[in-house]
Order: sequence, then C-alpha cells, then structure tokens
Amino acid sequence: MAGDRDLAVAVAAAWRLRVGRPLSGWEPTAATGVRGLRLLNESGAFGRFLLTEASDAAGPVLRDNAARWPNVTVETGDGRVPPGAGPFDYVDVDPYGSPVPFVPSALEALRSGGLLAVTATDMMVLAGVQKGACERKYGARPIRGRLGPEGGLRILLAYLAGEARSRGRAARPVLAYVREHHVRAFVHVTVADDRPDPVGQIDPSAWTGPWVGDRGPYGPLWLGPLFDPDLVRTLAVPASAAAPRETARFLATVREELSADVPFYFEANRLAAALSLPAPPPLDAFLAGLRRAGYRAARTHARPEGFRTDAPRVEVEGLARSLAAPD
Repeated sequence: MAGDRDLAVAVAAAWRLRVGRPLSGWEPTAATGVRGLRLLNESGAFGRFLLTEASDAAGPVLRDNAARWPNVTVETGDGRVPPGAGPFDYVDVDPYGSPVPFVPSALEALRSGGLLAVTATDMMVLAGVQKGACERKYGARPIRGRLGPEGGLRILLAYLAGEARSRGRAARPVLAYVREHHVRAFVHVTVADDRPDPVGQIDPSAWTGPWVGDRGPYGPLWLGPLFDPDLVRTLAVPASAAAPRETARFLATVREELSADVPFYFEANRLAAALSLPAPPPLDAFLAGLRRAGYRAARTHARPEGFRTDAPRVEVEGLARSLAAPD
C-alpha cells in the first residue's frame, strides 16, 4: 500500500493548493495511523487531523504513534458515527472490506466542497464473483471477468453519487482508479445542482464499447469520467514517497489517460483471441491507428496492455484485423 499512500499524499497536497488554506481531516478507521499520519506529516495540507479507531488492540498503538504530533487528535470511537469535531475538508474512509457502513457518517462529517476518499477491498463482491452480495450492498449488478474490477470501481462511484444525492449533494470523482486488490476514489462533494449524475446501466445488446459479457444489464454504474484533468495535471510525486518510481509511472499513465477518459478498455491480446488473429497487434500501432481515424485513444492505468478509446467496438475490431493482415 506504500504507493497508494504516496498518491493520497499527492492528492492532499494538490487539494490544499486548490482550496488555498490549511485543511481539516478525519480518518474514521485509522487502525495504527499509518495513512492518516503520512497525510498529516508529508502533504503539508492539514492544519488539524482527527484519527478515530474502535479497536482495543490498535488504539494504544495509534495513540503512541500519534503522540509526537501536536496537530493530531486521537479518539476511541465508532467510525460509523460522525464526530463532534466536524465538519472536515477531507475524510478518508479506508476500512478492511466494504466502505458501505462508513459512507453515511463520512458524508455527514464532510464540509460542502470537501474531498471524500474511499477505498474498497471487497473485490469478490464488486468484481462479480459474489453477485448477490453486490446487489445487496451496493444495489448493483456487477460485471464479471477481466473488466470486473473497473466495473466495481464504477459501481462504487455510482453508490457514492447516490448516497450524496440523497443528502442534497453531488459527488464527482477527481481521481478514481483500480489497483491490485482494491479500488479507490477521491470525490469532490458539493451542494447538488441540476446536472444529472452520469449513472446508468449497460445493456450488452446495445453496448458498443469493450465486451462486458452477456448477462446484463449491469449496474447502475458511473459512466462519466474518472479524473479531473486540472487536478491530475498538478499531481506530483511527493518528496517523501515510499515508492517514487511506481508512483511516477502511475501518474504518467493517468495523465495520458485523460485524453480518452471513457468507460472500460480493450486489450490487444483479448481482441486477438476473440477474432482468431495469429498474434496481438502492437499497442502502439493500435493507438496510432485509432488516432489517425479521428478517435481518442490512450493507455490505461487499469491494465498495462489495455487501452481506452471512444471508437466503437466494430471499428476497433476492424483495425485489429487490418493490423494483423500480412503486408
């Protein structure tokens, strides 16, 4: 999780510059304090930070870890209950498993215009292996298979948007991603306006993007952008980064991905298998060919060999066949 925490530090630092003043922060499930204390001490973003933990085992370790820092407060308490010290500019929900039990208190404790960070590690649920549990917890039908993790991220974003909307607010991601065993989203929460949330279902019979399977409809899913271009372009590898090369590579890919921030991605090897091609076309050739045809196309952070494009599937498949054809 070192690289993931590097990203949190980078986002907090960039958000502080956007807001123009020191932030207040709360981590409802702080455990031993690693994430919260890194945010406080490495981002330069926070004037005060509250760490809450209910575990009798973790609590003493958390207090010992936080004792040297004057602008951090530690409380024993249930993260499902908003603390009296709010509202906060930044709330970071990073539990083990599903964040669903903690989202209501996080939204109640977050100041309008604030930033909510949410991690979900219940990927068996979000990525379609436990379909019934996903429908019960998130109210959505998941996508199973290689696109399942991104489907899970978009289910989480749709859930957050719905929870915010039920409180008269709107939630828009500024950075949302799939990584290893989890998905994570930073969302800007504001007073709701008249703009509808880009949330909907995917009907496989009408869907022209990457193949998602035939057991839909899937969702509700967030079908809007995953990134705020202005924020992403300002993100920098923290000087204190624990995994600087990994973080730099990730940020470089996400900055490229801004040019084709559309739902789901293709993979050359999967296309080759589906179309019975002798070999997968090179990724660079795919990107160049799609751009020449007037489409947006970019690598994706979600899978090293994946690419996003607004070209319909039939165009992508046609390009794959032409690239595989002998000269």
